[in-house]
Amino acid sequence: MAAQFGRRLRKGAATTAVAAVAVAALSASQAPGVNDHGRQSAADAIPSPDASASDGSATGNSPYYTDLPPLNSPNPSPSTGTGPVTPGTTEAGIPATVLDAYKKAETALRDAKPGCNLPWQLLAAIGRVESGQARGGRVKADGTTISPILGPQLDGNGFALIKDTDNGAYDGNSDYDQAVGPMQFIPSTWAWAGRDGNGDGKKDPNNVYDAALAAGHYLCRNDWDLSVQGDLDRAILSYNNSREYLNLVMRWLEYYRKGTHEVPDGTGTLPGNRSDNGAGARPTPSTPSTPSGPGTTPGTQAPGGSTPKPSPRPDKPGGGGTTTPKPPTTTPPGTPDTPPTTPPTPTDTVDHLEDAGTAKLTAMAGDAFGKRISTRAETKAGKAVAKVRIRFTIIGDTDTTFAGGESVATVATNSSGVAVAPALQAGEKTGGVTVRATVVGRTVAGLDYKATVTERAADKLTRTGDAALTCTPGGEFANQVEVKATYQGAVADGVAATATLIKSADDPTASDKGPYFKDADGEAVRTLTGLKTDAKGLLKLPKLYADDTTGTFLLRIGTAGGATLTVELTVAAAETSSPSPSASPSA
Repeated sequence: MAAQFGRRLRKGAATTAVAAVAVAALSASQAPGVNDHGRQSAADAIPSPDASASDGSATGNSPYYTDLPPLNSPNPSPSTGTGPVTPGTTEAGIPATVLDAYKKAETALRDAKPGCNLPWQLLAAIGRVESGQARGGRVKADGTTISPILGPQLDGNGFALIKDTDNGAYDGNSDYDQAVGPMQFIPSTWAWAGRDGNGDGKKDPNNVYDAALAAGHYLCRNDWDLSVQGDLDRAILSYNNSREYLNLVMRWLEYYRKGTHEVPDGTGTLPGNRSDNGAGARPTPSTPSTPSGPGTTPGTQAPGGSTPKPSPRPDKPGGGGTTTPKPPTTTPPGTPDTPPTTPPTPTDTVDHLEDAGTAKLTAMAGDAFGKRISTRAETKAGKAVAKVRIRFTIIGDTDTTFAGGESVATVATNSSGVAVAPALQAGEKTGGVTVRATVVGRTVAGLDYKATVTERAADKLTRTGDAALTCTPGGEFANQVEVKATYQGAVADGVAATATLIKSADDPTASDKGPYFKDADGEAVRTLTGLKTDAKGLLKLPKLYADDTTGTFLLRIGTAGGATLTVELTVAAAETSSPSPSASPSA
């Protein structure tokens, strides 16, 4: 039965026994003195799915809040949201603007990627764990946070090492990246995943509408179907690659599914525990007007009127935690003053990118490319570099995308230093497409790949019927011409075609007599352009008419790709019956 806990318990599907065991497990997890980390939980009962193959994580695996949902029912309480914000308590109320952003993002994804089946409660669960619902809904009317929400700098000291990728544009840090905003995107991820969710023409990670929509698209990439537990697990792990994180988000997801309610902005509850054991989010402290003694916290004055500097590593969203000064370190006599050195990361060693045997990239409009781009990261000496993130970006005016509809994909190099981009999906715009490979977190020359999208084509045309096409002078043909187009035996849909009544088999120019089509004004035309086969590869031509010329005529249909079919038309006078022989005169 334990194996069932990691799977989604659909409403009304859980048995009494399962519910009892689940409550017991959750009760134990929240007992005093029990830490959530290192303990098997409901979701631990199933094998850990692989992390996303397409990139590291949206947050750079930054710290997150670990407060668990309460055991009590999440039904709204009359007094909920009317009092002051209390750190460390949990309940189901979600600030009005934040809740609206989640629901609008779900609606947008339902149209953009209906196969993803994104529930807004998943965004709420991630938003709760990442930023305490934008610090309890401290947002402006347009959804922008009143003050920036920043995670700690990812300097490798207890966290991932991600050197600056945005020149401090999003996080204000030109040395290292920091997760930004209510959904905690690192700048290098926001650069391609960012969306404009409130229609103001900007993509701002500090705006809850923009961040929620971006998170929805991020979770829906790779053709994941979030109604399938395996895909849901992979999507959550791709946001922050931690098993504990997955377990926690799943618990909040199930909690919000049971019900939630709206509370006024700024009155939501704030979490009190964080995965790196840092202080929880608290309201920004005000600066006292009188100086305090030694041991002051950031924002208070020390003796002499000086203000101690805050810790260079701000708290995970919310900040405001108390900073405890570290005792000064002493150096034994005779020890040389050698500055500490940080060993280079794999990214630091990359000198250039090389093509790793990418074949010619060609596809017809609407088709998937049969070949994929492969890029190898190398040192100056030509040695392969593993565990480096390569970003593939489709540039230029094209509707070609990667599978899943994205124009950017980030892939880590394997043990051979090779990163293989997701398959390309050709759009309807034909012509050249450029895909640029770059190293995330390091400035080296990018590597451009050229792909070509050709127009849809057919290599064979056949009539769908075999009835003779005949007409009397001045009349109309009883049967319309219909053909089917195929390419290498498969239906060729959306293929451009032309139809021309030609002079002869040796002269494909349009005839000036014989059968004809009619244009919108009822005038005779003998060449039709702009035709296209339908989804089944079928093309049905308009009605044909005949002038007074009799004889045999030819209709030639041609498509992109060179497929042609010549159809014979006959115009002849109607047959008249022979008169009956006259009776012989009587003698």
